[in-house]
Amino acid sequence: MDDIPVTNGIMDDDRFEQDLKEILKDTPSLNDYSSTVQGGMIRNDPVTPKPQAMIRPDSQNRPISGTVLPQQIPPATSNISLSSPEKMTPSIQNQTGPSSGLIISSQSKIDNIRAWSINTYKCTRQMISERLGKGTKTVDVELESQIEILRDTQRKYLNILRLARALTSHFYHVVQTQRQLGDSFADLSQKSPELQEEFSYNAETQRTLCKNGEALLNALNFFTSSVNTLVNKTMEDTLTTVKAYETARIEYDAYRTDLDYLKLAPKDASINGYLDAASCKFDEHKNKYERLKADVSIKLKFLDENRVTVTTKQLYLLHQAFSAYITGSHTEMEAMLEKFNIQPKYPIDQVDMTQ
Repeated sequence: MDDIPVTNGIMDDDRFEQDLKEILKDTPSLNDYSSTVQGGMIRNDPVTPKPQAMIRPDSQNRPISGTVLPQQIPPATSNISLSSPEKMTPSIQNQTGPSSGLIISSQSKIDNIRAWSINTYKCTRQMISERLGKGTKTVDVELESQIEILRDTQRKYLNILRLARALTSHFYHVVQTQRQLGDSFADLSQKSPELQEEFSYNAETQRTLCKNGEALLNALNFFTSSVNTLVNKTMEDTLTTVKAYETARIEYDAYRTDLDYLKLAPKDASINGYLDAASCKFDEHKNKYERLKADVSIKLKFLDENRVTVTTKQLYLLHQAFSAYITGSHTEMEAMLEKFNIQPKYPIDQVDMTQ
């Protein structure tokens, strides 16, 4: 068997590569078509398809199987049926994956907005009818009186807190002035030999008053902090539950009114369906109303006990602090601070005035 010349093989390969390059020059770039498909739009490509490369659709205006023209690719048609124009809608029932979860989430939000709108309308209608004297209102006389007493008590305690803060602020400046006056007396006692004794006595007096005043300021600061916690945290927490209870009461009366109206309407198939739905809603809001009513009663009871305990302790502290300050006994002031576990804050500039 004769050997094939190597030189002829090399020449054939070179000729094949040249022919392949000439063929590729006449074909459009693959990058242009890939960018067209990914972007969902047709680019103005410099390469124009040759007429013989175009395939006409058949007599029924459908592309021949296996052929898709670039101009026939609409953007984002993965979930759209192309069989007929009237069926070009998202196929929600058959969707799976992230897109179906997004549609379900959107539908859930729409349902929540619809339920909120209906509930707001019913409650607003109930409130207006009550103010006009046309609607019935559920009233617990004992509980309502306790809530009103709590609100009045909070207003009075807020007034005490405001006055205590003002007293603390004014007394803070008094003690600062006493300390500065004592320093001035001490300085003059060194520079005025003829009045050294008199200035020394007054300097010592002001220093004693300043020292007792700092202890009183600590007691006042502790008092305002405790009253602030009682009024703006403990009482406010109970009043937040009261507001939720009042909202639940309005919802309960609104759905009760709807149920009473449907019970009086003529009975038919549609009314029976509405009646069952209204009865379920009424039971739901009735349970919520009764639960919050019980929560308010319990919180009012514990709040009253806590208020009495805290107020008793704080009033006793205030009385002891002022009594020790008036008598000028620094020993009593120190004993009072230790009894109530109040940490002294010296110098006076460290006293917290923001409570």
